[in-house]
Amino acid sequence: MTTTNYLKTALLLGALTGLILLCGAMLGGKSGMLIALLLAGVMNFASYWFSDKIVLARYRAKPVTEAQAPRLHAMLERLCAHGGLPKPKLYILPEKAPNAFATGRNPEHAAVAVTAGLLETMDQEEVEGVIAHELAHVKNRDILIASIAATIAGAITVLASLARWGAIFGGFGDRDERGGGLLGMLAMAIFAPIAALVIQMAVSRSREYAADATGAQIAGNPHGLARALEKLGQLNRRIPMDSSPATSHLFIVTPLTAGGLVKLFSTHPPIQERIRRLLGR
Repeated sequence: MTTTNYLKTALLLGALTGLILLCGAMLGGKSGMLIALLLAGVMNFASYWFSDKIVLARYRAKPVTEAQAPRLHAMLERLCAHGGLPKPKLYILPEKAPNAFATGRNPEHAAVAVTAGLLETMDQEEVEGVIAHELAHVKNRDILIASIAATIAGAITVLASLARWGAIFGGFGDRDERGGGLLGMLAMAIFAPIAALVIQMAVSRSREYAADATGAQIAGNPHGLARALEKLGQLNRRIPMDSSPATSHLFIVTPLTAGGLVKLFSTHPPIQERIRRLLGR
C-alpha cells in the first residue's frame, strides 16, 4: 500500500466529512453541524461493531470447518502465514455466481467469504489469488475504511432527505444560522447524495487497486489473481447474483450487471485495467 494511496484515501474521507458538515450547516447552522456529526458517529459505531454480522446474514453465508474443507483451510493458513495475518473465519455463500468478499472490523475479527460458484469455476491458483486479494483488504484495513465511507455517505443521504422536506415545509432551525436559504437546501438535497456517492466510489476504487497489488504479494505472484479476474468479469455478466448496491463494494468484482450511466458510479475499476496493472503491462 503506497503513501500516495493512503493520502488519496485520507483526502477523500476528508471530503466526505466536509460534505456532511456542509449539509448540517445548511440545515441548521452550528447546531445542524453538531447533529450531522452525531448522526455520522452513531452510524459509524453501529457499522464498526455489527456490519460483518449483517452482511454475512444478508448473503446466507455458512461457516466452513477444517473437516468440511481441509484443502481450502490449508490454503488460507498458508496465505495468512505469508501475509503475516491471523487466520480469519471462512464462509461459503450458496451463490452460483463466482465472487468473494472479506468483512470484519480488524484483522483479529475478520471473515473471508467465497461463493460456491467461485470454488466450482476456478482452479487452485485462481482461488488462491482471490483469497489473497481478500486478505489484502483485511491487511490494509480496507473494510473499516469502506464501512466508514459508506456510513458517512448514508448519513449525507439522510440529511439530504431532511433538507428536501425542510425546503417544502419552510426549513429547520434559525434562518440566520442556515446558509443558502430554501434554494440552497433544495440544491443540497439534489447534489449532496450524488457528490457523496462519487466520493465513496473513488475511495472504493483506490482500495481495489491497492488490494490487487498486496494480494499478488501475499499469493507470491500476480498470475492466479489476473486469470481469476478475467474469469470473474466474464462469468458475472452471465450468472445473476442476488445482491444489493449497498454491499456491492465488498465483493472482489461488482455483482451488479447494469450498464450505461450506472458504470460511472461503479465501486470497482475496470477489470482489464486491474489486470494490466497486476501484470505490469
